[in-house]
Amino acid sequence: METELHEEAEKEMLDTDWSDSWRGAFKIELRAEAIGLASRGWPVLPGSYPEADGSATWTGPVPVHPDWRDRLGAHPHQIADWWTGRPFSLLVATGRVLDAMEVDADLGRRAARLLRAKGQPAPIVATPDGRWLFLTTVAERLPSALAEHQDVRWHGAGSFVPLPPTPFRHGVVHWRVKPEIWGWQLPAAGAVHDVLARALEGTVAGAATAGARPRVLAAEVPAA
Repeated sequence: METELHEEAEKEMLDTDWSDSWRGAFKIELRAEAIGLASRGWPVLPGSYPEADGSATWTGPVPVHPDWRDRLGAHPHQIADWWTGRPFSLLVATGRVLDAMEVDADLGRRAARLLRAKGQPAPIVATPDGRWLFLTTVAERLPSALAEHQDVRWHGAGSFVPLPPTPFRHGVVHWRVKPEIWGWQLPAAGAVHDVLARALEGTVAGAATAGARPRVLAAEVPAA
């Protein structure tokens, strides 16, 4: 039921009008979320956002400060200042407090079902372009089954991911599973990796049964 509601919300947000009134409302929410996460020790960063003129140069949020790595761990007061003037996207740097595993929506749903069946905590983020992000503790390595798959990306040291309510051109980043549901506990990276690998096995097995030949290439892993 919760998944269906999220999917309906996604459809409604596809035609989001980034007018000044929308931007004003999101600026307040983005600022509040950034301050709250920074207070919990999450290394948040301001990111770029879609312009009102629909410029085709914007393909996704990136840090607005070139020296963003040197700004990690800023005081909540500094965070508040960053989001005072403009509706910056809300980014969190990975590889310090948390990591993120990025997968497509199909694999994400399979993994989410497995996690739910095991009763394991796992904050999950979904983006309007069909990507799911599983937040975990910081990992030292990635299992080969995941590292070798073309559609799995490990966000570790030197990377970043968007958090709700970051705006995209056609929608808004949202929580599939909010961190407060699990008392702000991050699941052990290895546990989530195992679940994703199991979900991936199911995907590959399904493709093989249907007569498809799954293609496996090296994954893009951010450099430290």
